[in-house]
Amino acid sequence: MASTLVSSTPKLLSNSSVPKLSILPQNRRSLIVSALPENRSLKKLVDSLFVLCASVSFSVSFLVTDVDSASAFVVSSPRKLQSDELATVRLFQENTPSVVYITNLAVRQDAFTLDVLEVPQGSGSGFVWDTQGHIVTNYHVIRGASDLRVTLADKTTYDAKVIGFDQDKDVAVLSIDAPKDKLRPMPIGVSADLLVGQKVYAIGNPFGLDHTLTTGVISGLRREISSAATGRPIQDVIQTDAAINPGNSGGPLLDSSGNLIGINTAIYSPSGASSGVGFSIPVDTVGGIVDQLVKFGKVTRPVLGIKFAPDQSVEQLGVSGVLVLDAPPNGPAGKAGLRSTKRDTYGRLILGDIITSINGKKVSNGSDLYRILDQCKVGDEVTIEVLRGDHLEKVPVVLEPKPDYES
Repeated sequence: MASTLVSSTPKLLSNSSVPKLSILPQNRRSLIVSALPENRSLKKLVDSLFVLCASVSFSVSFLVTDVDSASAFVVSSPRKLQSDELATVRLFQENTPSVVYITNLAVRQDAFTLDVLEVPQGSGSGFVWDTQGHIVTNYHVIRGASDLRVTLADKTTYDAKVIGFDQDKDVAVLSIDAPKDKLRPMPIGVSADLLVGQKVYAIGNPFGLDHTLTTGVISGLRREISSAATGRPIQDVIQTDAAINPGNSGGPLLDSSGNLIGINTAIYSPSGASSGVGFSIPVDTVGGIVDQLVKFGKVTRPVLGIKFAPDQSVEQLGVSGVLVLDAPPNGPAGKAGLRSTKRDTYGRLILGDIITSINGKKVSNGSDLYRILDQCKVGDEVTIEVLRGDHLEKVPVVLEPKPDYES
């Protein structure tokens, strides 16, 4: 309203002999009025306009800069960003080129025409790992895909191939054939020294809205979630209140320096949308997995080679530990002599060994078992303590690489 009044003043006086008006100090105002022809009505009009301009100048002072004696209103430049805002803007601008959009395509055959079509069945996020074209994301983003496409920040799209994946930890590595000058690797940070309360930033493609930034803090550490593919626990997960929604999966979680500290993986939400509780796999876990996938195309993880009963079944027996259902004779546990659950000739159930500790570390459930094995390497000899019947026994077992069977 104030700017309109001022800008309309020249039009009001354009047909008169009076010069265009500016906001003037009292001494120059007197000069103009005294120079006017002897016309009282006109002089009153000029006086009124000076009062009007002065009042308008006072009322919109927060919108304008200083006005000198020879200038009209000048609209000020937008308010400058605060230092923390500038830091956030800079972080987003510097890291956005490293974030990619992943489209999961599935082959479908039309029931009537029998045409084979590629249909998008999902999308997610990822980020550039190196200048060789390796892209890191979640396994569940690419699960079931017939074809995959990766779109860079500059909107160029490339067909992607799967280098390898780790279903247990929900990590996958893709590869695209893009020029090196188009690939901006994400700066890698450290997750071991994170603190609850420190700021974090998530960049991803929620609901298909590419390169969306959300901010928050680390709201918890050392959480545990389960792999969507295998149910195997993922330990030391970062909890954050930064908004993470469908489509953010596989995208980076960054610290305030713009370094990668985790992969956004899951949310806790009854509705399926962000409820302020998101989970990211820590970069210290991701780094070792990615290195193995890039070098070997798979992760070599040590296993006992057993199938075990659900935790609830063991609890009903009134004992604590992991009940061995099956220890195949060609697996490490079977070779070491661990006993499977079976039935006798009369059909009565004979419980197998119940694992109570590994290398002196207590095993109360399946999660404990996996957690301890994740700290071991292929070829390690571990001491398994088992409850066999009514007594405890210690059995040495040499861990082997994970074959086709689980655990």
